[in-house]
Amino acid sequence: MLAGKLCIGTIILVRPKRRCEITLTANPNQYGNTDMTMLKREIVDWCRELGFQQAGISDIDLAVAEDRLHAWLANRFHGSMHYMERHGSKRSHPDELVPGTVRVISVRMDYLTDEQEKATALLDHESQAYVSRYALGRDYHKVMRSRLRTLSRRIEEKIGEFGYRVFVDSAPVLEKAIAEKAGLGWVGKHTNVINRNEGSWFFLGELYTDLPLPVDNAEESHCGTCTACIDVCPTDAIVAPYSLDARRCISYLTIESKDPIPLEFRKAIGNRIYGCDDCQLFCPWNKFARRTMEPDFAPRHNLDTAELTDLFAWDEATFLQKTEGSAIRRIGHEQWLRNIAVALGNAKTTAAVVAALQSRQDGPSAIVTEHVAWALAQHEQNIPESTNV
Repeated sequence: MLAGKLCIGTIILVRPKRRCEITLTANPNQYGNTDMTMLKREIVDWCRELGFQQAGISDIDLAVAEDRLHAWLANRFHGSMHYMERHGSKRSHPDELVPGTVRVISVRMDYLTDEQEKATALLDHESQAYVSRYALGRDYHKVMRSRLRTLSRRIEEKIGEFGYRVFVDSAPVLEKAIAEKAGLGWVGKHTNVINRNEGSWFFLGELYTDLPLPVDNAEESHCGTCTACIDVCPTDAIVAPYSLDARRCISYLTIESKDPIPLEFRKAIGNRIYGCDDCQLFCPWNKFARRTMEPDFAPRHNLDTAELTDLFAWDEATFLQKTEGSAIRRIGHEQWLRNIAVALGNAKTTAAVVAALQSRQDGPSAIVTEHVAWALAQHEQNIPESTNV
């Protein structure tokens, strides 16, 4: 999980058990001859070899996080993400989601590919798009899921068959609370996990298991009196420390929500067409962030410097081709155009911008047409004569 995405994350229903994942046994005593302390050390080493920057072990007591989740839902801060209300208590009780679970191996993988100063300079650029840094390269679900399955095979080669299940934003999992308990970092006031040595630009993944591994010490919060993330949020979505109203969050508005973007937030969105990283870009702890060398996360199709007008010109076939293997694809072409129309409404008035918007005045859907009309209205007083409007 990450910023740019929502604080709770994108959850989809659990797929049927894959062949490489076996049912948990609920009988940890079967591993009586295994030195769990030594096995844990080997797991941590294997994780590093597989490209994870850190691994930790958590127990399955998530009572504190469960209370916070219930309060968040009671405030209706999840908006239209109704899946957050489903699955009963399975989200906060790993052994109910996957019977037999006694531990969770939590891992993180860095994804920032360039100096964050470049990302900060791009915010509110007069003609270029801002795409959340996590979505510039290959879909992290695919990258991390594959690595975690490789990890499970290595464990199996070492001790024989064991019970496990791999998750990367693919089930009702409180991954941030688990990461905190596993010592990977603490949940900051912006609700993202922060590591005191490497900041917050990383993905999270989990391996639920019946192995009774030694657990790590939970990390404590080091946010102190800092309110940088709260102060910088463009839409005031962080309504209190550690509490985010997704209905105001640009990541929710541009990714999760399929509805028209509320008028009150359109100017604040600026040029952010997919997600938002402001709360990370201005977090003091990210001065320790390190650039990843993971080639899968390198920007594709120049999305880190793309012109809004160029992206707005993509037809659906081009969109599908350019976003193949990317997290962006799941929002669909209509939502892509909706988001870019808002950004073009906030761009500097030029003949190219106005012409791009005019080209979409009549379609392809009512939602796109309405956002284009709004964007054109923002330029009415500044339209150059050369556009012949």
